[in-house]
Parts: sequence; structure tokens; C-alpha cells
Amino acid sequence: MRIVVAPDKFKGSLSGQDAARAIARGMGRALSDASFDLVPVADGGDGTAQTLVAALGGEMINRQVRGPHGKPVTAGYGRLSGGSVAVIELAQASGLALVAAGTNDPLTATTYGTGELIADAIDHGARRIILAIGGSATNDAGVGALSALGAVFKDANGQPLPPGGAALASLASIETTALHKRLTGVTIEIASDVRNPLCGQTGASAVYGPQKGASPDDVRTLDDALRHFADVSAAATGVDVRDVPGAGAAGGVGAGFLALAHALMRPGAELVLEVLDFDRHLAGADLVVTGEGKIDRQTLAGKAPYAVAQAARARGVPVVAIAGAIECSGAALDEAGIACAMPTVFGPMSLEEAMRRGDELVAGAAETLARALCLLQR
Repeated sequence: MRIVVAPDKFKGSLSGQDAARAIARGMGRALSDASFDLVPVADGGDGTAQTLVAALGGEMINRQVRGPHGKPVTAGYGRLSGGSVAVIELAQASGLALVAAGTNDPLTATTYGTGELIADAIDHGARRIILAIGGSATNDAGVGALSALGAVFKDANGQPLPPGGAALASLASIETTALHKRLTGVTIEIASDVRNPLCGQTGASAVYGPQKGASPDDVRTLDDALRHFADVSAAATGVDVRDVPGAGAAGGVGAGFLALAHALMRPGAELVLEVLDFDRHLAGADLVVTGEGKIDRQTLAGKAPYAVAQAARARGVPVVAIAGAIECSGAALDEAGIACAMPTVFGPMSLEEAMRRGDELVAGAAETLARALCLLQR
């Protein structure tokens, strides 16, 4: 029996690689004649670069760049295919996790450091940039990152804008000559599962601003500033991105890169599976096992386990899943292409203990699942 093991991370507990090893170890205790093809996956969130580097034999590159509030941070990005492909996680340089809890200011937070990582990758030969944009601290429409790549944003007095989303309210002109020269021959693909538009009640500021520390007044300020940015960028480029699904991703990074860097917006999990050549792994497989920390409605809206299930379904390969918590009905799982899902916890246990014992619990759930499969084969 050939089993493809393709989980995402169990956030806060196991990386995708660790989860895959635990699943294979657990199932191997019950299926002695099975062979396992470990293909950890991701959906464009944190861990995407490391997942692709580990799978494809690339390397992680560390650089000191400007953090979301100007202080230097050490951020890594993945280099694949001899350097021609770079996987950059916005959270590494411009993420909320880099800021002490309760201290982030989304009015002034900048994506500049992410642009520095992109610039470094291009300087070292990257021609395909995969930009994973989950976990941002920012609401600046990607203007900081685009500035690091050569774009110039000025106010009505001809002065460069200060960092942050609030400053976009004063934007009067955009100069992209140096940006476009820098990006000649370079493709930027944005990996994201966010479908929010740039502005309005379901836009970047209203939906994600409070998570980044924005007060109700801040949300209004940022939303107005992003709306003004959309007006100015549309006048400068002829491209109006305010209502494009995903333009609101990462505080408007989607909008800025779509309008000014000619980026492509891609579903994160789908893009990762493409880079992994996941269909090749499915050839000849008898079963696929996927999973993540929690399987819920968000999972079935396009996260990694859903993308895995869809790819396997197209090949006629059955899929089962393992998760720390399962918040979907059997019917919803079946509709998504997941035949069944096994939780890792079966009795009272604190979240802290479950996360600490993640390796043991995932392996145990995998063994239980494998024994159930043995019963069906008799």
C-alpha cells in the first residue's frame, strides 16, 4: 500500500515536516507493508518557505532588514532552483509576531523590510518571486515594500511619504520607473487565501485592522487612506484594484502589488501544490493522509488540506485527515473530498498539553486510523 502523507503544520505544535513524520510512524505501526511518501504542504502562511525548501532541496537565506516599526530584524527567505525562485514570507520581515503583544501601531507599520528581502532575492538571481503574505502587522498597501524596490510615493509638496498606512491619505503622486526597471524579467506571485477587497466593510482595515491593534477611529482612518491610495494608483496606472478579490490581503499588499508590480494573485495552497509537483506524488498512490491543527470551515474554504483533497479527488485517490480539533460535519468533509477525519485528542486535555504532546498524539491518531483501515480491508 502506497500512502502519500501531506499535512500542513499543526500551528504552535508541529511543523508540516514533523507532522508528516509522526503520521507515517503511527500508521507504520499498524500497516507494516505500507510505503510512505512524505509531502508536507502549506497554504501561503508562515512556514511556507521552509516547507518548500525542505521538499525541494533549497536553502534558507537570512538577512537583516527593517522591521514593521523601523528596528532591524533578521528575516529569512527560501531560495529554490539554484536561486531562480525565491519564497518570501511577509511575516518574516513585516509580521505581527515581530511586535510585542499590544504594542503594534497599524497606522505607521511598514512592509519595507519585505521589499528588502525581495530586492535581495532579485539581486541574487531570482526571477520568480512567491510572496506569501499571511501574518502581517501592516496596513500600508505594500507601499513600504514597493518603496524598497524603487517606487517613489510623494505628497502634494513633493516630499516622500513617511512609513505606514495612515500616510497614504496624503499621497499625491507615484513614480514607478525604477520599480519597473528592478522587476524587468521578474514574476511576482502572491500566495494568499484571503478574498477581501481593499476597502469597505469587508476590506483590509475593517476586517483585519482590529487584529493589528487598530481602534474604530484607526479603522476609519486606514480605510479612507487605502481608498485614496486606490484613486491615486488608478490614475497613475489605469488599473483599479479596489474591488479585486484579495486586494485587501495583508493590509492591502495585494492591491499595491497588483496595481504597481503587475503581480499575480494565486490561492496559496494551490500554488504550493503546483511548486511541489503534487500530482506526481499522487501517481500510483492508494491513499492520501492530510491534516492540520484544526479542521473547520476555513479549512474547507481553500486551506492546504482542502487543496490536497481536491487534487487527490481529481486523481481518484481517497483522502483521510488528522487534526487536533475537527469542527466540520461528516457531510461537509465528504463534500470537500475528505472521507473521514480523526482527532488527536479523545478525552479531557488542555490546549497547552495537547500542543506539547503533539508528536505523540498525532502518531497515536494515525495508528488508530490505520487500524480502522485494516478492519475495512478484511
